[in-house]
Amino acid sequence: MRSSHAYLLFTATLLTALGYGATFLMTEHFRTLGGSEIETGKTLFGAMVGTLVGVPLVGWFAGRLGAARMASLGALLVAIGYALIAAQTAISPLLTIAGLFIGLGWGAFYLAAPLALSGRVTDQDRGFWFLRFGVFQMSGIGLSPIASTALINHLGLSTAAAFSVIAGACAVASAMLFSFEVISPRPRAAQNTEESTAWVRALPALVRSRALFPILMVGLGASVFTGLMTFQTSLIRGTTLEAGTYFGAYAITVVGSRFFLAPTLTKADSDRMAVLLLVLMSLGVGLAFGFPAGVLVQLASAITLGLGYGLVYSIIQTQAVNDAPSPLRSAALTWFVIAYFVGIFGFPMLGGWLIVHIGNHWFLVVVLSLALAELALALIRLAGRQKKVVSAAQ
Repeated sequence: MRSSHAYLLFTATLLTALGYGATFLMTEHFRTLGGSEIETGKTLFGAMVGTLVGVPLVGWFAGRLGAARMASLGALLVAIGYALIAAQTAISPLLTIAGLFIGLGWGAFYLAAPLALSGRVTDQDRGFWFLRFGVFQMSGIGLSPIASTALINHLGLSTAAAFSVIAGACAVASAMLFSFEVISPRPRAAQNTEESTAWVRALPALVRSRALFPILMVGLGASVFTGLMTFQTSLIRGTTLEAGTYFGAYAITVVGSRFFLAPTLTKADSDRMAVLLLVLMSLGVGLAFGFPAGVLVQLASAITLGLGYGLVYSIIQTQAVNDAPSPLRSAALTWFVIAYFVGIFGFPMLGGWLIVHIGNHWFLVVVLSLALAELALALIRLAGRQKKVVSAAQ
């Protein structure tokens, strides 16, 4: 695959990721309509339902139509979802429908885009390209709330108008992804549909493999990430802090660390590195308890979360693919994405309820517990590998 083709895919990924990043501003938008964190949770629950439909659609049709075409359709559906949100002038059930479109589209894109990339690179290069793919994806996620806030604060746009701009960016991404499929044809091996249609039947075999660990871990980590990002404005309410500071520090940390640390990460022991990074992620959650202390604590939390979650995601994504039996790699990536979306879009419903009815402190206690659970799984995976090494040596 040519680098120029890859960066067409990466640019489209950045633009589509603006759509996910904009979910971090939903609470503020819904407040202008008379809502609260509860409405955010409901809308994102609709998004979770959408992803659980979108991901299987990719599994069934990517082999026939092309993964990049499915990613293109996904970006278009995200655009439709945000256009629908922007059109609403009051809290209504249509917001959940909009969330359904966003989830359906983001779910299709989130699986199809890496499938389109994975089918065009070798096993040896997959970690390298996945890291760079992740840089553009995280850049879009982190840039979106910053850019949207700038449009609102400096250009005087409403949150609805900012969401309209996001919808336009996703529509452009859709056209770019369709072009990528045309100019960068898939290898013959990648056009086999058997792999993509057997992801449900593959589950028992995946449960027996080491790929199970990263699949479970990504769901926990996604809950941690969405907890701190989606409800950042709620966590800093009553302080002098700004949510944009957190989003910006996180995005800069992820992008910078993935570019500069990529050679180290691809050569390092992935199991040991995952443990180290998850310690940092847990520290980032712990620091969130200290937000009232000031901006330095907020920055420290964003940076440690960016180093921890931002880097470990690509590592465990590669583990999920490479540790699965060779014929089941697309299935492993499908289940990895499903677990991710259960956390990303499912947790905010619980998180919104916790913040409204119990408070920020206990919300953060739950988030920290999830971070520590993911760390525990990484330690179990590492211990299991070391045990096999010792047994083989004897």
